[in-house]
Amino acid sequence: MRAVTVAADAATAELDLSDVARGDGYLFVRNEVGIAGRGVAARVDVDNAAALLASIDHVAPDGAPGPVAIGCLPFTPCSAAELVVPSVVVHKSADGGCWLTVIDDARIDLAPCAAPQPSAAAYSIDPVTPVETYLAAVDAARAAVRDGTLTKAVIAREILVSADHPIDVHGVLQRLEASFGSSYRYSVDGFVGASPELLVAVDGREVRSHPLAGTAPRTGNIDLDARIAADLVASTKDQVEHRVVIDVVHDTLLPWSSYLDWQPEPEIVTVANVQHLGTRIEGRLSLPTPNVLELVRALSPTPALGGHPRDEALALIAEVEGVDRDRYGGAVGWVDGRGDGTWAVAIRCAALSADRRRARLHAGGGIVAESNPLAELAETQAKFQAMLSALIRP
Repeated sequence: MRAVTVAADAATAELDLSDVARGDGYLFVRNEVGIAGRGVAARVDVDNAAALLASIDHVAPDGAPGPVAIGCLPFTPCSAAELVVPSVVVHKSADGGCWLTVIDDARIDLAPCAAPQPSAAAYSIDPVTPVETYLAAVDAARAAVRDGTLTKAVIAREILVSADHPIDVHGVLQRLEASFGSSYRYSVDGFVGASPELLVAVDGREVRSHPLAGTAPRTGNIDLDARIAADLVASTKDQVEHRVVIDVVHDTLLPWSSYLDWQPEPEIVTVANVQHLGTRIEGRLSLPTPNVLELVRALSPTPALGGHPRDEALALIAEVEGVDRDRYGGAVGWVDGRGDGTWAVAIRCAALSADRRRARLHAGGGIVAESNPLAELAETQAKFQAMLSALIRP
C-alpha cells in the first residue's frame, strides 16, 4: 500500500469530524482533536496493526501524521480483535493543524452532506438484565469484598433500545458532540459512544492516562451539584474505589516508564449527566518505547471496569452478572505506524444491530464493602442517560 498525506485545504479543514465520519465512517475525537475516516483500505489483527501501518509506503511533509488503524478491544482480556485502516483519513491536531491522508489513490468523498433530519420514530426500552439479577450480583460482589476475596468488582447491566426506524448514526454523533464534546466520541462498525475516560495515550515518549472511578449524578443546579461533588470527594466508599484504579494503572505503566507522576488528590471530572473522581497520570517512556497497543493490552480492563485482583474479579463477573459485555468495558481508539495513539475506555456506548433498529447499552459501577445495591442501580440509571439522550429523539 502507498499513502500520501497533505495539508488539508480550507474546505476540508472547516469540516466537523463527525460530518466526515457520518453514519458509515470511523471517528475518534475529543474537543475537535482527533481523526475521522472513510472507506476501508485494510482490516488487520490488532496485534499486527502497527507493523502493517509501518510497512505502508508513506509520502508526507516532515511532522505530518500518517495512516492509522482504528477499532475496539473487547472487555475480555487477550480477546481477538480487528482494527480498520481507513482509506481516507482527516486528522485534526491540538495545534490547529488539519491533514488529509489517502491510501492507494482512494476516492475522496468529503463533500458536505445534508444535515441529519429529525424523525418521529417510536422507541421501546427493555431490560435485558433483570433488576433482581443485577441486585443479586451487586450483593455477591459486596460479599466477596467483605470476606477479603476481592478489593473491588464492577457489576454491569444491559438494556435494549428498539426503534421502528433505523437509528441515524450521524445524528447520534452530532447529539453526542453537542452534549459530550469534552469526552472521547467514537464510531466504529456500529459501536458508538462518548467516553470521559482516557485509558492511555502515547505520543513519542510521552505517556498519559486519566482513570476515573467514583460517580455521582449532576442535577443542573450549580449549588446542589457542588454539594454532591463535595460529598463525592468526602466519600470513603468512592475514594477506596478510586484508589484501587489509580494504583493499578500506575503500577502497570511504571515498568515501561523512566518517570511517572500523578495528581496527589483526585479532581472532579464533570460531563453532562454525571461527575466522577479522576486522577491524571503522565510520564516519560523508557527506550525502546512500547507500542501503545502493548499498554492497552496490559491495562484493559482496568479495575474501573473489571475489578481487583483482576482475575478473581473477572471470574466473579462471569459467574453472577449474566451479561455479554462484548466491547463494553474494553478499549476504543487508534494507533499509527510509530506505535503512537490514543485509547479510551469503552463506556457510555451503544452497540447497534446491522439494521440499526436495535441498540445494546451497558452501564455498571464499582462495588466495594460499603456499596448499597439500590444506590448502585441508581448510578447505572444516571450513566445510561448519556446514550439514551443521543439515541432517542421523539
